[in-house]
Formats: sequence, C-alpha cells, structure tokens
Amino acid sequence: MADIQPVRGWRYNPALSADIDAVVSPLFDVVSPRQREALYQNPLNSIHLSVPRPEPGLAPAEAAARRLAQWQAQGVLREDGLPGIYVYYQYFRLPGEPGRERCRKGFMCHIRATDWAEGVVLRHENTLPAAVNDRAELLAELQFETSATHGLYRDEAFELEALMDAAIQDPLCQTEEDYQGARDVLAVIQDAPAIRQFQRVLAGRPVILADGHHRYEGALAYRQARELAAGPGGSTGHEAWNYHLMYLTNMASDDVRILPTHRLLLELPGGLSDAELLARLAPYFVVTPQAEAQDLPDLMAGKRWAFGLYLPGGAYKLRLRPEVHAQLSWDTTPEVKDLDLTVLHFFVLEKVLGIVGPDAQRSWPGVAYVRGLAECLQRVDRGEARAALLTNEVTLAQVEAVCQSGAVMPAKSTFFYPKTLAGLLFTSLRAADADALFDGYFAQGR
Repeated sequence: MADIQPVRGWRYNPALSADIDAVVSPLFDVVSPRQREALYQNPLNSIHLSVPRPEPGLAPAEAAARRLAQWQAQGVLREDGLPGIYVYYQYFRLPGEPGRERCRKGFMCHIRATDWAEGVVLRHENTLPAAVNDRAELLAELQFETSATHGLYRDEAFELEALMDAAIQDPLCQTEEDYQGARDVLAVIQDAPAIRQFQRVLAGRPVILADGHHRYEGALAYRQARELAAGPGGSTGHEAWNYHLMYLTNMASDDVRILPTHRLLLELPGGLSDAELLARLAPYFVVTPQAEAQDLPDLMAGKRWAFGLYLPGGAYKLRLRPEVHAQLSWDTTPEVKDLDLTVLHFFVLEKVLGIVGPDAQRSWPGVAYVRGLAECLQRVDRGEARAALLTNEVTLAQVEAVCQSGAVMPAKSTFFYPKTLAGLLFTSLRAADADALFDGYFAQGR
C-alpha cells in the first residue's frame, strides 16, 4: 500500500522560525484575495513560493524559482542535516465547543505519487484541468514542494501517536495563532527504528486524499513528465520526483473534523421569484417555514436529506420526500446517491433550477460555496445572493465509503478543518537531494 519516506526538510532559519506567524500562509486554494495581497507585502512570506505572482519579465513560476534560489543562497531557508518524519499538531476549537480544545495529530513525509487506478491514494473529488496544470508548472519550475497535501489513513490501534506525542514536546517552531484561529506546532523524528515503524504502519494501508487533489494530480503529471524524459529504463523508481509531500492524519481520531460547506445561489435562472422557487421545490421536498434562520442548523442536524433554505422573505426547512429519491438518475454509485449533497445538487440545481449534470454545475457561475452560516445569511440580506442552501457536514464514514466505491462526490463536498499551513516545511525533488530518502540514510549507517 502506501510507500512513505522521511525527508530532509527545508525550513526557515531559526531567526525567522522564532516568528513563524509572519511567514506562513494559507494554502493556494483557500487564501482570499485580501489575504494574498497582505501576505505579499512581506518579501519573505511563503506565499511568494506557493502562490507566486508575476514579476517584471518573469512568469509566476519563474519568479518563484528566482526567489527560492535567493532564499537558499542567503540562508533564509536551510536544509536539515538528517532526514526525518515531521510531526505536525494543530490545536483548535470548534463553534459550539468554546470550552474544549481539540488537537489534530499528524505527520509530514514523502509518499510515492501513485496513479488513482492503483488504489493506494484514493480521491473523493474531481479536479479542474487549469488548476492541475498550474500546480504542475510550478512544481516543474521549482522542483520543490511548497505545501503538503492532506491524506487520511485508518489505524484503530493508534500505533504512532505515542511517538508523535513524545516528539511534539520538543518543537522546532509553533505559531501563536494562525489565520483560522488554530495553533500549529512542528517537531521532527529522526530516530531510525521509529521511522521504520511509521513506514510499517502505512505500508499496510491505503490513503484517502482529504485536501489537495489539484496539487496531487500536479505531482502525478510532473512524475509522468520526468519518466517520459528519462525514457525506457532511464529511471529506477527511487528518484525524488517519484514522491510527493503529504500530511497524514489518523481518521480513527475524533479530532479529524469536517465542517459543512453551504451553497449560495447568486442568481435564480430565468428570473425565478421566491414564490416560484418554493413552488418548484414542493414536488420534491417537504417545505416547512421557520421563524428564525439561526435555528435551521439545529433543525437539520442528524436528519437524512434535510436542508435549510434562506430567502429574503424567510427561512425554510427542506426535507426530501423519500419516495422521490428513486428519480436520482445520475450514473454514479449508491454511496454517492445517498449523500445529502448529491440529493441537493440533483433535485435543487438540476430538477428545480435546470442546471443539468455535475459538469454543468461545477462550471455554473451562479453558485458560491461558503462555510459560515452568518456569512450566508448576511450575503442574502445584503442582496449579494438570492438564496442560501444550508447543509449538514459529510461524515468520515461517507468519505471512506465513496472512495472505496471508486466514485467522487459533488464539488466542494468536504471542508476538513483546520486547514494546514504553507511555510512550515518545504522539501526538494531535485536529483542532488535524492539521498534524502531514508533507504539511503539507513544504508550509510547514520
């Protein structure tokens, strides 16, 4: 199953690591335009490598490569002397749990970039070709991993947690509080027997990709390009470019959390009025008016195929009429058809609004994806959206079931929280750094 290797990480030098909050950044697909512009003001922030912008005479990837070379030459980034497994803990709180601090435990390493068909790394989302190409181009230019994707493995025995708990007592760096309110702590394990234990545990398990489908597919594209350039027999399979930086967490833990992602309808096709929308929903849903929109999440919680609808004229609970579920005609697996979000996309976006099929829905500009209830309600109230469709979160069990079925979920089905950060750890894929693989380290008796 999963082939993982330790890495000789590149990290900010000690002076910058002491103020790591100033140089870390959100991932490329969650950073807002306002955050991005603020982060660009710091010439040493990791955003310049992970989400580069063009510079005079240079495309974004070329600008990032020049900056990376400067940072390495100036000692802004330094390579650790020994390979290791990098332990990464995130301490956070959830809405509704003000008195409880959770900790998502995980570790970063290289994982062999295998094709989806091999069944080692499993996906639950489709990707957009333009975003994959963007990530592949950046990787090819830098030969450097600027952020880790997020993978999930299942270990009910929690075999690795004691090793990680011990390592985290001696952190390399930690944030005070990141952009989402979490505290991020990084440590490293360089003990050979301990690293072998990590490899043994993962070798018997598949990995579900939680976040980073575009970056992972970019790594696959880069690996395939390097294999093609090497020609038949020209590569061994152990080159660094066969691997990809991933953050791995145990989904047997209660602290691996998924938050709901609501749908904002920025427009109603055909100029539908609120009354016409409600009338079109009625054949498929039991539509129940509610006095307070704030109550909708509680009214939906734990209920199958239940949703909230917020319009300028009021709030409604929607519950699919069970007998109509058989009309869900998309060519997908039963596991996907059972999902709340599949029901929402088929019966509301397709049957009611006429946006037919997952591909058309993914490209339709009339829908936006929002995590917070308050933002949904405010944007409708301000006239920025015609309606908000509120959803329950997808469960880990559903993610596993869909991945095992070989199908994918509707767009923006999962929001794993908290998001990892860019800038805590970088890794090289250059040929000169191929001995960073643990097999080489171990063979030399270090």
